[in-house]
Amino acid sequence: MNFTRDQEKKALIALLAVLALLIVYRAVTAEKPKTAPLAFPPGSVVPSAVRQGLATVASGADPLNVFLAKREEKFPGVSRDFFRMENPAPKPAPKPAPVVAPPPPPPPPPPPTPAAIAAEKARHAAESARAELSQFRFLGYLTEKDNTLFLSRAGELFIVKRGDRLFKNYQVKDAGRDYVVLLDTVTHVEVRIELSGSEPQGQPPRMR
Repeated sequence: MNFTRDQEKKALIALLAVLALLIVYRAVTAEKPKTAPLAFPPGSVVPSAVRQGLATVASGADPLNVFLAKREEKFPGVSRDFFRMENPAPKPAPKPAPVVAPPPPPPPPPPPTPAAIAAEKARHAAESARAELSQFRFLGYLTEKDNTLFLSRAGELFIVKRGDRLFKNYQVKDAGRDYVVLLDTVTHVEVRIELSGSEPQGQPPRMR
């Protein structure tokens, strides 16, 4: 579709008129800018601490002095100078745990004394003698021949009287109608043997 030059002019004028109308409408209907009351009225003094400014530095001042003065400057509300490189205070070393020494071992038992050793040997000898004398059997007696006694041990027959010796260390210390007392002359152990009758059947006893 082709427009003539007159049509193009009319269309341009119409667009400009619409744009002008939109600008006027926007200016008429626009809201006024919002305002808020001032926190501090004009001329009031702010009570909060602010950083203090440095005095005017003279033109010929030493730059090193200026730098040191800035380092000494105080900062309100700040207790540490973050520009000063310092190591923090070292933490105290923890106390070592107390070392508890183990209890000492119990002392060894004292060695036996000579008396204790002799007593132990005597006890063993007495037990052995008592076991040996207990093997005898009292079979009987004869009153017509001065109370002859009949004893036996391990199938061997002994014909003895009161006061006689058996083997090397045994002695007939006492005798009655139904008992006999044998004595070990080394350990002085006495054993009373009751009348027990004849030997059991088996190997006949040998005469002593």
